[in-house]
Amino acid sequence: MFFRRKPVAEPPFVHAYDDDFNELIAGEGVAVVDFWAPWCAPCKMMEPILGEIAVEWASRGVRILKVNVDEAPRLAGDFGIRSIPTVMFFREGEPLFEMVGLVSKPVLERELDKLLT
Repeated sequence: MFFRRKPVAEPPFVHAYDDDFNELIAGEGVAVVDFWAPWCAPCKMMEPILGEIAVEWASRGVRILKVNVDEAPRLAGDFGIRSIPTVMFFREGEPLFEMVGLVSKPVLERELDKLLT
């Protein structure tokens, strides 16, 4: 007997680069920016967590942006990113705070809930 996997919604990640970052975070709501790299093991573990957040919180105005620090070194330098993964929270283009390292889904949801209430 074979089982079919339940289809999973593709996370609505937006990939940001040095030249389009400011435009992408300027919208209304909360933007969560994930500074990552493809060779980073904790970054790979964080991706499905952020994917779930992106799908489940999109209706509340939360957007997930991904910044590959290898492809956007100027942007990483501008924000002083020294360790990855680093997740930064923005509201209407303004940086609020950051979390460094692997962050669990309940912690991210708690912080998002605080920002949206």
